[in-house]
Amino acid sequence: MEELQGFDIRYTYITDTPYLRGWLNNPQVQKWFPVSEEKEIDDAVQCWIGFSRYSSSLTATLNGSPCAIATLFLMPYRKVAHQCLFKLVVDPKHQGKGIGSSLLKNLKHLAKNYFHLELMNIEVYEGNPFIHILLKQDFYEYTRQEKYVKDSTGYHSRILLECVL
Repeated sequence: MEELQGFDIRYTYITDTPYLRGWLNNPQVQKWFPVSEEKEIDDAVQCWIGFSRYSSSLTATLNGSPCAIATLFLMPYRKVAHQCLFKLVVDPKHQGKGIGSSLLKNLKHLAKNYFHLELMNIEVYEGNPFIHILLKQDFYEYTRQEKYVKDSTGYHSRILLECVL
């Protein structure tokens, strides 16, 4: 990542909620997530931001303004607490600048060193440009489910990727 002036990563605050909601309402972003209706988006945002109380969510900022959020969805049960699902979103205006890569690197560090997780998992849809970043950061595809998502353009596969920390 070339040095972005004013770039920083911090823990997510409740006040980041409007940014996440705005990104998930953007059609460019929404096509990569299962949400599509206002109620679904509100529920997803509440869940994502809710993990900020455990310090398991990071926000990337440019000049103090949020431009991306990544969240570890921690498991509440001891038997599966060694792993988690995560989600990451970058403001479309700031994609392609290395922000997602940097945020993912920091999230992996948080998962391993603070939460002592052993595995991180993510669900993406085929064609998602984030897949190549995941593969570069040691994620591997462990399953694919055909015809998982149906939208106005047809069916799309769900791809599950994992990283051993």
